[in-house]
Amino acid sequence: MGRVVGIDLGTTNSVVAVIEGGKPVIIANSEGMRTTPSVVGFNKDGELVVGQMARRQAVLNPQNTFYGVKRFMGRRYAELQPESLRVAYTVRGDEEENIKIRCPRLKKEFAPEEVSAMILRKLAEEAERYLGEEVTEAVITVPAYFNDSQRQATRNAGRIAGLEVKRILNEPTAASLAYGLDRQDNQTILVFDLGGGTFDVSVLDVGDGVFEVRATSGDTQLGGNDFDRRIVDWLAESFLETNGVDLRSKDRQALQRLMEAAEKAKIELSGVSVTDINLPFITATEDGPKHIETRLDRAEFENLCGDLVSRMRRPLKLVLSDAGISPVQIDEVVLVGGGTRMPIVQQLVRSLIDRSANQNVNPDEVVAVGAAIQAGIVTREVKDILLLDVTPLSLGLETIGGVMKKLLPRNTTIPVRRSDIFSTSENNQTMVEVHVLQGEREMAADNNSLGRFKLSGIPPAPRGVAQIQVSFDIDANGILQVTARDKTTGREQSITVAGSSTLSERKVSKMIADADKFAQGDRERRERVETRNRAAALTDRAARQLKEVSLDFGSQFASHYRRRIESLSDQILDSLERDDERRLDRAQADLQDALYEMNREVRLQYEDEEDGFFDSLKRTFVGNDYEDDYSYNTRESYGEKRRRRRPSYEDEYSSEGGYYDERERPRSPRYSNSYDSSSRSESRRRRAESAPQSGSVSGRPRYPNRPLQNDWDEDDDDDWF
Repeated sequence: MGRVVGIDLGTTNSVVAVIEGGKPVIIANSEGMRTTPSVVGFNKDGELVVGQMARRQAVLNPQNTFYGVKRFMGRRYAELQPESLRVAYTVRGDEEENIKIRCPRLKKEFAPEEVSAMILRKLAEEAERYLGEEVTEAVITVPAYFNDSQRQATRNAGRIAGLEVKRILNEPTAASLAYGLDRQDNQTILVFDLGGGTFDVSVLDVGDGVFEVRATSGDTQLGGNDFDRRIVDWLAESFLETNGVDLRSKDRQALQRLMEAAEKAKIELSGVSVTDINLPFITATEDGPKHIETRLDRAEFENLCGDLVSRMRRPLKLVLSDAGISPVQIDEVVLVGGGTRMPIVQQLVRSLIDRSANQNVNPDEVVAVGAAIQAGIVTREVKDILLLDVTPLSLGLETIGGVMKKLLPRNTTIPVRRSDIFSTSENNQTMVEVHVLQGEREMAADNNSLGRFKLSGIPPAPRGVAQIQVSFDIDANGILQVTARDKTTGREQSITVAGSSTLSERKVSKMIADADKFAQGDRERRERVETRNRAAALTDRAARQLKEVSLDFGSQFASHYRRRIESLSDQILDSLERDDERRLDRAQADLQDALYEMNREVRLQYEDEEDGFFDSLKRTFVGNDYEDDYSYNTRESYGEKRRRRRPSYEDEYSSEGGYYDERERPRSPRYSNSYDSSSRSESRRRRAESAPQSGSVSGRPRYPNRPLQNDWDEDDDDDWF
C-alpha cells in the first residue's frame, strides 16, 4: 500500500496533510501557502487554474471562476435556497434537476463533483511534489451533518480526481483526533465547527486512544459565507437607496467586488471595532462613475447577523441533549473553521457552555491533521487508536400511509446491525417494495430517498400474516446494506447503498474519462506555453550575451556570431507569431548551439589572457636572464628544474656502500667548486640588487618585500627569491 494523504475539502479553503515520521505534517502548496483556496477558474486562454491563481482572476473573470461549490454537491436544483444562487457565475438545473455550473469560456457545463475533483487533483499533485511519489489514495473529510447523497458526491469527486477514497471522515471527528492524539486522560470535548459553508457541532469522549462520538448535529446551509452575504446586502441596499442601482443583479463584476470586500471587512472586524470599506468605480450611471466609501463597526455587523447566530443555538442545544449531558460536563471546547474567529461566535459558545475555547489548535488546519491521522490508521503508521463514529441522520423504511419507520436513529454508533419485522398491507400480496430513507421527518416524502428494491415470491395470505424481516447493516466506512427476508419461505433480497448520489455510475465513469482527457490536454497546453516562454526568454538571453561579448572583446570578435544569432532569434520570433511548433523547436535548438559555441570561444579567450598575464608575472619575478631556466612555455616549475639538474642518487652514492661526505660531494656543473653557503647568499644578494625594479606588477620592488606570494615556502632553503 502506498502513501495515503488526508484532505480537508473545504468550502472556502482546502488543506492536505500526511504522516511523516509518525507525526502529521501540513503540505504547503506551490505558492508557499498551507491552505489552498477552493476556487477553480479558466483564464482567457482556456487554461485551468486552481487556488490562489483562480481567486486573483475572480473580479475580472467572474463567470469562469467557481467558488463555494461544496454547498451544491449531492443536492438537487430544487433544494437550493435563493441565497445559494446569488453567485457571480451561472448555476442552473438540467432535465433531471441536477445542478450544473456553466463555463462560457469552454462552452461547457460542469457538475459540482467535477469542480471539486479539480481541487482534489490540485491537492494530490502538491502532495506528490512534496513526497516525491505518486498519490492515489486519500481520506477526505465532510461535514458531520452531510447526508448520504452528499457523502457519496464527495466520494465521486475523489474518484473523478483519480483518487481511491479510503474513508469519508466527519470533520468534527477529525478535529478531535488532532486535538486528543497525545492525551491519555479521559475528557468529554465539544467540537464547534463553523466553516465557510457548513456548521457542525459534536460531543466526543476522548481518552486512552479511544475516540467515541456521542452525538452530532449541525446545519449544512450555514457558514461564514452567510455572514459575508449580510455585509453584501447591507452595502447593496445602501447603494440602491442612494443611486437607484442594485449591484447584486446588474453587474457580475460589481457583485464579486462586493463579496470580496465583505469577506475582508468580516475578517478585520474580528480584530478591530470598526473598518473602512472603499470600492472606487464600483459602477457607472448617466451621472458618471460611482463609488462606495463607508464604515462598518462591529456592533452593526453583529446586529446584521443576529438571526444567523440564533440558528447556531438549536444544533448546539440539540447535541447536548442527544449526548445526555449538561454544559458543565464539557471539559474542553475546540473551535474549528475560520468562522470561529468571529467574537460573536466565541461569545455564543461561552454563553451556552460557560467555558473558554481551547486555542491550542489551528482552526484552519486541524481537520486536515485529523484526516492525516486517520490515513495513518489505515496504513498502520498510527496504532493504538480506536475511532467510533455515529450516523448523523436517522435511517428507516417507508411504511403504509407514507410514514417513515426509523430503524437506526441518529447518533447510533457504527458499525451497527439492526433489524425489525414487517408485514404485508394487502390481502394475498405476493410482493413488497422496500423503500430506504434517511432523515428526521415523520413523513417519507420529506426525507431523502437512498434506494428501493422489491422482494417477490411471498405466499398469498391475509394482510398482516406474512412476516418479513428487514435488516440494516452499516460498516465502519458508512456503507449501508439493507436485506429483506421472508421468514416463511426464506426468500431474501438485498441492496447495498454505498451512498445515493445525484450522479449515476455511468455519468461518474464518463466524468472520470473526461477528467483524464482534460488533464492530459491541460498538461499539453501548459507544456506548449512553457515552451513558447522558454523560446522568447532564449532570444532575450542571446541578445544580452551578444552585447556583453561586444563590450568585453569588441564588436569585431562578436560580429562572427552576431549574424547567426540574430537570424535564429528572428526565426524564433516569427515561429511564435505563426504558431509553428516544429520550426520553433528547430530554431531554438540551433540558437542554443550557437550560444554554446560563442561561450566556448569566450572561455578560451579568457584562458589565453590569463596565460599571458602569468607569463608577464614570470618575467617580472625571474628576469630575462633566466628565461631559459624558468620557461613557462613548458609549464615546468622551478623546483622540478632544480631536481632535474641535481646529480642522481647513483652518482652521490659511494662504491663502499655509503654516502659521500658532505665536503667531498661532487658539485653540479652550474656551480663553481668554491661554492659554500656564504658565497650563495652573496650571489643571491647581488642578483636581487641588479634585477629590474619595474614590471607587470605595478613596478614595485620584488625583494625583500615580496609583492606576491604564491605557493613557495619562505622557510625552505630552496626558495628562489
